[in-house]
Amino acid sequence: MNIFEALRQSHTVQRHLSALLLKTPGDTVERHTLFQALKGELAVHALAEDRHFYIPLMQHDAGIDLSRHAIAEHHQIDELVEALETTEASSPAWLPLARKLTEKVEHHLREEEQRFFQRAGKLLTDAQKSALARDYLNEYNTAKAELAVQPEDCTTAE
Repeated sequence: MNIFEALRQSHTVQRHLSALLLKTPGDTVERHTLFQALKGELAVHALAEDRHFYIPLMQHDAGIDLSRHAIAEHHQIDELVEALETTEASSPAWLPLARKLTEKVEHHLREEEQRFFQRAGKLLTDAQKSALARDYLNEYNTAKAELAVQPEDCTTAE
């Protein structure tokens, strides 16, 4: 497996959770559960991706602007997640914020898959692509396991 295949696995999960989240009605357990799942997926993916894809790409002059742009988009996604966390799930503002988050995530994933991966593919050797995939998956799985053992992060409707 190479780094691009590894990243696409999480991209598929992000797209799926985002689509399901937008279909949830009001202040429900389903909405809270899906939001927590998406929030967690976005966080562990960005952490592992920044460390094991974008930071290594910054070692190449041609990868600096690309990496900075992607990391800035991760920050924008984090800000939208924070906005959703501080908005009541029953609020009329919640669903438009969730749509904005989904649109930003979709934009970022599309840009990565259609532009960034092609550029990065020219900068990295096959051995680097495989090593980065291994390191990314180790970090991703470790972070995901740590997130799963923190039940206080799961908010449910009362």
